[in-house]
Amino acid sequence: MAEESWNEARLIPTSGINGAEEAERRATSALLAVMSAVKEFGRALVQPLGAPAGALQTFIEVPFSLGERRLYPDGLIRCARGQRSWTALVEVKTGTNELQRDQLEAYLEIARSQGYDCVITISNEISPAAGVHPTTVDKRLLKKVALHHWSWSQVLHEAVMQKEHRGVADPDQAWILGELIRYLEHPRSGALELDDMGPGWVPLREAVTAGTLRASDKALPQVTARFDALLRFASLRLGRNLGTDVTPALSRRELSDPGLRAQALSSSLVSSGVLDGAIRIPGTVAPLTIEVDLRSGRITCAVEVEAPKEGRQTTRVNWLVRQLKSAPEDVRVEASSVRSRGPGAVALLRAVREDPSVLVEDPQRDLKAFRIARTSPMGSKRGRGRGSFIDSVLAAVEDFYGDVVQHLKAWSAAPPRLREPVEELPTHSALDSNALSSQDGAEVAVDGAGDLAAPGQTV
Repeated sequence: MAEESWNEARLIPTSGINGAEEAERRATSALLAVMSAVKEFGRALVQPLGAPAGALQTFIEVPFSLGERRLYPDGLIRCARGQRSWTALVEVKTGTNELQRDQLEAYLEIARSQGYDCVITISNEISPAAGVHPTTVDKRLLKKVALHHWSWSQVLHEAVMQKEHRGVADPDQAWILGELIRYLEHPRSGALELDDMGPGWVPLREAVTAGTLRASDKALPQVTARFDALLRFASLRLGRNLGTDVTPALSRRELSDPGLRAQALSSSLVSSGVLDGAIRIPGTVAPLTIEVDLRSGRITCAVEVEAPKEGRQTTRVNWLVRQLKSAPEDVRVEASSVRSRGPGAVALLRAVREDPSVLVEDPQRDLKAFRIARTSPMGSKRGRGRGSFIDSVLAAVEDFYGDVVQHLKAWSAAPPRLREPVEELPTHSALDSNALSSQDGAEVAVDGAGDLAAPGQTV
């Protein structure tokens, strides 16, 4: 038998997984074991939850009594440093299994009675916003015990970021973390990517097309939450490829009150059939915005760039065009001017390359900013695969970032340049009129495009 057909031994094998219960038990044990073995990875996960910087102890299926019931949370994490101790109960779901409110409330009761700090849930459900749990529980139970959620996509993101980008000091620990990544990326592990927009997606999409969608529609909250979850998933996926932390771009008000974001999305869907959002990528000129028009079936990705503050108007356009030399010709460019209202001049990139003046409506008004956008077809299916909404959004975001956003740099003024020294002329007396002066060479000027003009030339 050829060696190419041999199966390599794995630290965490996917063979032998029979059913959801076995997948949950194996995923829980693998994750918690690696968290305690690879300190950088474990620290990256629990530090944002308030855990001290100590070694992690992890356990699975720890028994507790709650009244007459015997309960077994999937896991427990403990961390101690000095006199401070931090403990969390862990509840895990894999595949399409969803977290159950009754179960979570029981674990919150146990954590409160034991003096534990929090309950952590892990599933394929993605929170619509940071700090928002996908399952609603009795808020009275959260007065002394916190409830946190990790999606499996987030766990995989942290594992890849730590191994490939931040680094693991010990080579053996790095290999162990790599084995966890291999396991989570395997379809049989039950750690799935976002793969469904929910049962309300198709009827809501049809209602938008027919113009019958109302604010009281029961599918609205579900679809808006799934859309925000899709933005978070797109951020995690893009960040994993870039090696940086990509996050949804939310206002301070939306971060403090997540209900505002859901309300705004619902109102937009009812009034115009549009879902929109933005993601923030470190080091880029501006957030990448995503607008989905369910009526026209189109996805528009866009980014706004401030125009240079000096130079002729066509020079400012050419500054942008040079940065878009590898962008597709169907990219749309819109220019806005200072002290102007309404939309500015707009043209496709192919036309702007041929004639930069098509974006200059009034040469007397300075260009203020450029909006670069690209529109692509929207998939309609609720799941994953060809023709799906999720895949069409992910492809639109990643293609627009690769073709446009990653090539853009913000304009910055050139540093002032020293004047060229004037050649010293021979002198005949102390009062010679040819003596050097600070005004020598002052007639050198700079034209509007930033080019030096020689003495005696007009600009």
